[in-house]
Amino acid sequence: MIDLLCDTFGIGGPLAAAATRAWERVRDVRYHAQARVKANVLAAFLAQGIAESDFAGSSGYGYDDAARAAYEALLAHVFGAERALARLSIVSGTHAIVTALAACVAPGGTLLSASGRPYDTLRNAICDAEHALATTQNIGYREVALGDDGGPDLAGIARELRGGGVDAVFVQRSRGYAPRPSLTVAQIATIVDCVRAVAPGTPVLVDNCYGELVEDREPTHAGAHLVMGSLIKNLGGSLAPAGGYIAGRAGLVARVASRLYAPGLGDALGPTLGFGRAFVQGLFLAPTVVEQTLRGLDFAAALFAELGYEVDPLPGAVRTDIVQAIRLGGAPALIRFAEGLQKALPVNARFRPEPGAVPGYTDPVIMSSGSFVGGATIELSCDAPLRAPFEVYLQGGISAEHAYLGALFAAREVIEGGLCTKENK
Repeated sequence: MIDLLCDTFGIGGPLAAAATRAWERVRDVRYHAQARVKANVLAAFLAQGIAESDFAGSSGYGYDDAARAAYEALLAHVFGAERALARLSIVSGTHAIVTALAACVAPGGTLLSASGRPYDTLRNAICDAEHALATTQNIGYREVALGDDGGPDLAGIARELRGGGVDAVFVQRSRGYAPRPSLTVAQIATIVDCVRAVAPGTPVLVDNCYGELVEDREPTHAGAHLVMGSLIKNLGGSLAPAGGYIAGRAGLVARVASRLYAPGLGDALGPTLGFGRAFVQGLFLAPTVVEQTLRGLDFAAALFAELGYEVDPLPGAVRTDIVQAIRLGGAPALIRFAEGLQKALPVNARFRPEPGAVPGYTDPVIMSSGSFVGGATIELSCDAPLRAPFEVYLQGGISAEHAYLGALFAAREVIEGGLCTKENK
């Protein structure tokens, strides 16, 4: 396949040679967790007895929306959760997370982040924005940095909890824009166990964005009280047109629904507007799409490793999310990478990305995006803040072959800019 892509798109010389070496490194990688994930999703469909009539949606208030009920039942089964809330009106992962945090932390209470500094948009919403939770709800906020090994600092978490007054513990599963590894479900389980031992009544809320269906279990299987995320990432299978979700303990999901809509209305509202089939079919396809994404990211990691760059995860390593970090060493290389990737995207391939201000981000950001669903990061894309250590975050790819091509185009652009030799690393 790599030889075919290189021949078709005129890629030769040292880059083609590096691509061949990269392919040899990852061609036989096996994604063992995906077999269990696929079985779990199939079991959810058969257990719920999905019928074609379940695709019928609603408009207006969305009372008695059959598609919504069927889809949320599927999600609850996949997550091993008591209840799930999945709505078009939740417009992003950040929206889902902040809604859950606001519902679970009382005014005057305290939120503890057990995974260090959150992703830019989320920390902005908690602390720094004009109407941040810390201001509007008088919420206290504290962080426990990850350990030197990138794992949770359990002693530090326990110390903060013993001080009392913590209403909820927050965990960010994926790396965000930080040079840190994504957390495994096993690591999240140690945080849950620590909280149970020191402050058993305190809920653990996990930002699950980019991590769904990558491992063979979810944080809720490991005892997390809630997981939150976006439906245009992993779970949407590239078909969901919008939306976000919260899943976990029934009482907490009910609190989130009341916060999202209004007390007394709960989760009775929320039309699917005819998109029920896309949601349900997207979930059915999601495990296959996620596996394709992992294959594409492994090749990208191997290719840029061959070119002399630091990559995380390493090619062939066990993955816990659908994000590949590539440390390019400077802003010019980040920009060239994004320009090259854009040229491989199915939509807006002739556009040229430019760094600029993006709502919720503190630094200029450059992004490549040409997706069929706007902003869908299960489709191939990248983004990078223009700040040290100058890492680009490559994500998604609903077909491995497309991700291979995107990595080749990005690498070619960096090489042609004179920014990609082992000697200058």
